[in-house]
Amino acid sequence: MDFLMSGLAACGACLFTNPLEVVKTRMQLQGELQAPGTYQRHYRNVFHAFITIGRVDGLAALQKGLGPALLYQFLMNGIRLGTYGLAEAGGYLHSDDGSLSPARSAAAGALAGVMGAYLGSPIYMVKTHLQAQAASEIAVGHQYKHQLFPPQSWKVALAAAMVSGIVVVLAMTPFDVVSTRLYNQPTDTQGKGLMYRGMLDALLQTARTEGIFGMYKGIGASYFRLGPHTILSLFFWDQLRTLYHTYTK
Repeated sequence: MDFLMSGLAACGACLFTNPLEVVKTRMQLQGELQAPGTYQRHYRNVFHAFITIGRVDGLAALQKGLGPALLYQFLMNGIRLGTYGLAEAGGYLHSDDGSLSPARSAAAGALAGVMGAYLGSPIYMVKTHLQAQAASEIAVGHQYKHQLFPPQSWKVALAAAMVSGIVVVLAMTPFDVVSTRLYNQPTDTQGKGLMYRGMLDALLQTARTEGIFGMYKGIGASYFRLGPHTILSLFFWDQLRTLYHTYTK
C-alpha cells in the first residue's frame, strides 16, 4: 500500500507541477555551452518562459512529457517512499533498544533513493526529450523528434484515460468512502443514521479519527475498478466518434 499511495500522491502533484518542469528544462538547455551574451535568450525568466511557450507552442505544450513524467513520479516516489516505509514497518530503522537510529534511517533513505533514481532514469530521459521539443523560433538544446503516438491513434485516448483515472480516484475516493459508510451505518426505528449526521460529519469524523489516509481506504481497489472503466469508456467513446465521422462523410 505504501508503494501505491506514495506513487499516486506524486502523480497527483505532478499534474500541477509539470508545467514548471517544462519551463525548467527549457531554461536549463538555453545557451548550452555558449558564452553569456553570444546567444539569443528566448526565455528571460520563469514568467516570460510561461508566456512564450504558451504563445508560440500553445498552452498544451506546458504539459509536454506528462505521460513519462507521471510514470517517472509513480516509479521513483513509489519505490523510494514505499521502500522506506517497508523498512520502517519492519523495524529495520530502530536500534536494539527500540530507539530510532539516525544511521540506519539515513542508509535506508539513501538506498531507497538510489533504487528509485536508477529505475526512473530512462523515463526521465524520455521526459526531458519531449519537454525540450519546441517550435524552431524558441527551440533550445538538441531537438529530438520523438512522437509517443501517431496522430489520431487510439493510444492517445488510452493514455489520456489512464491519466484521468488517477485524477478521478484521487479526487473521489474520500467521497466514495463516506458514501459507503453512510449507506452501511445502522439506523434507528425512524431510519435515521446512528453514526453520522450527514456527509460533512462523516468526512470530519473519519479524518479526525483515522487521519487523512483513512479517507483513502480502498484506493487501490477503486483505481483498479474505476481506472479500467474510465479507460474503456473514453476509449470506446473516441473510437465510436471516429467511426461515426468516417462513415458519415
